[in-house]
Amino acid sequence: MKIYNVAILGTGFGGLGMALRLRSEGETDFLVLEKAGNVGGTWRDNTYPGAACDVRSHLYWFSFTERPEWSKSYCDQPEILHNIERLVERSGLKPFIRFNTEVIDAQWDETELVWRIRTTGDETILARNFVAAWGQLNRPSFAGVEGRANFKGPLFHSARWQHDVDIAGKRIACIGNGPSAVQLIPELARKAEHLTVFQRSPNYLVPRLDRPYTDDEQRIFHAVPATRDANRQAIYADHESWYDAFIMGSSKAAEFTAMARAQLESQVADPVLREKLWPDYPIGCKRIVICDDFYPAIVRPNVTLETEPIAGVESNGIRTKDGRLHEFDVIIFSTGFETRSMLGVADIKGRGGKSLREAWTPVPEAYLGITVAGFPNFHMLYGPNTNLGHNSIILMMECQIEYVLKALRAAKEHDVQALDVKDSVMTEYNRQLQKEFEGTAWSGSCSSWYKHDGRISNNYSGNVEHYKARTGEFKLSDYELIRQAEAESA
Repeated sequence: MKIYNVAILGTGFGGLGMALRLRSEGETDFLVLEKAGNVGGTWRDNTYPGAACDVRSHLYWFSFTERPEWSKSYCDQPEILHNIERLVERSGLKPFIRFNTEVIDAQWDETELVWRIRTTGDETILARNFVAAWGQLNRPSFAGVEGRANFKGPLFHSARWQHDVDIAGKRIACIGNGPSAVQLIPELARKAEHLTVFQRSPNYLVPRLDRPYTDDEQRIFHAVPATRDANRQAIYADHESWYDAFIMGSSKAAEFTAMARAQLESQVADPVLREKLWPDYPIGCKRIVICDDFYPAIVRPNVTLETEPIAGVESNGIRTKDGRLHEFDVIIFSTGFETRSMLGVADIKGRGGKSLREAWTPVPEAYLGITVAGFPNFHMLYGPNTNLGHNSIILMMECQIEYVLKALRAAKEHDVQALDVKDSVMTEYNRQLQKEFEGTAWSGSCSSWYKHDGRISNNYSGNVEHYKARTGEFKLSDYELIRQAEAESA
């Protein structure tokens, strides 16, 4: 039976980036597993009206591939997906991808020192190394709202948009007001008879200032690619400086708070509505939303902001906890994603049958967000504590991809079949990481998807440069070395 050197799960930016770098290193013995019929990850799945990136276009791409010629400063979903598909076609990656292949689980074979990866087609794929790039934001959450099956009309999550539902002239409920919702709400407000936005807690909004690139800019970017690279570097440096906004009491936090307040006051005249939209927690505790048109949508005469908690969904609408029934034709959940487990499959079983699902209860953790003790040759991209609030996640994934390549090289150079990070190394790393969060906005009083059970489990404690330095060196001493002969005698 064929044994691949590397199996990659997912064709979002992480999985494709890993595949591209393997190819550039001369590695061709790998396979990419994708449950859908097309590439793109979150940019394939999120097709709601107004879907766009909140990182500026020139920064939202790999540093090791040809840059797309973006049409505007913040790219929309269709353009991002088009450029991902174009990249796959031009790079010749398609033959390495197996589409419509959903992974159920995977188990480490301690005798053969391979991963046995099981799919829904009752197939088992063998690989010496398993790279999980299932992401954190692809399993829709309905925020525990009960009674959804009772509703007689269309009800769906924004990440699973039903394009056959006509929203024009309808009474629409949008549950949620986070980063996806603020892109969607202006689109809904323009078409709905009436839109009610159910807000659990407000967000800090700062200006986006999106615009198309002019013809002259496009010509210069095309003729002199160095100008595009310089623009990317300038954006990167600016975004890195944003990290200080997440330090409570810092001047940058004060600057961003003032910026958010100025935008609110300039766009919302009603003082009562204004205060409903103003957070009572330190800026950055929840994700800062970059948006220009949410407030103008909220103040439209056909839009209502509802802050009363939801009791449940009924056949004709949503009942709030004050007893009122709000009747709707369409209900849309824009309530984020299930990020607590961080597992994109049923389970991963490591040495001795150790369950990753159990190991990650109540809180997921890993070494550098990439490897987990007891799971040899298993690597993650965008794993625990690797999310950012200030810069492009693709930059973090690039660090992780390079680290995985270093691990593969180290195993080959030292003639070992498997590497398993030491539990003591992983434990000390996470102890230090949680200590570094002291004084940051994420340790503030709000509840957010950044933390679970009192621990910050999603975000990294520093900026990209800090993470780049931390992952820049692969230390073999951090790992237990597993050789075939030792495994056979065990």
